[in-house]
Amino acid sequence: MAEDIKALLAKTFAPYQALSEVQLDALQSHYDLLSTWNKKLNLWRVQDVREAVEFHYCESLYLAHMLPAGPLKIVDVGSGGGFPGFPVGILRPECEVDLLESDQRKAAFLREACHEHPNLHVVASRAEDCTKRYDWMISRAVRSETVESLPLAPNCALLTSTPSPDKLPWGENRFIRMFHVEL
Repeated sequence: MAEDIKALLAKTFAPYQALSEVQLDALQSHYDLLSTWNKKLNLWRVQDVREAVEFHYCESLYLAHMLPAGPLKIVDVGSGGGFPGFPVGILRPECEVDLLESDQRKAAFLREACHEHPNLHVVASRAEDCTKRYDWMISRAVRSETVESLPLAPNCALLTSTPSPDKLPWGENRFIRMFHVEL
């Protein structure tokens, strides 16, 4: 199965950007570690490899692809298993990505997943207690109203099931909502 996920990732994301072997290896390692940790800690609910690739990895990679070019400071609010922040950091190594997670067990997983990636950092804290400022806030499994109320960044990109102008290319009811937040 190790080669299956890499091949599926490369094929699914190819219309947007070619993934290097280094990036594919990092995403494969994350998937393997996540699958192992998920047996003891509920990090995600995945039915099969295709679902993992499309609705976790490629959605996150597509979000990274949609962010402005150049080095950015990004915070993933409620990172959980590392989505969307981990794939964003892998696709965009010029960006500093903080994975903000208040659950200490999930933060422990994230630290293990990120230890070989110098641009990925784990912040084990509640978002409301974070005082650092970023260029972009991103999130997946956190209510948009909650993220919008946080004064962490002037720009926000959410992976959501709520209709928005930016429909994800492979999801029937999956969207990216990008907007500016007044701080």
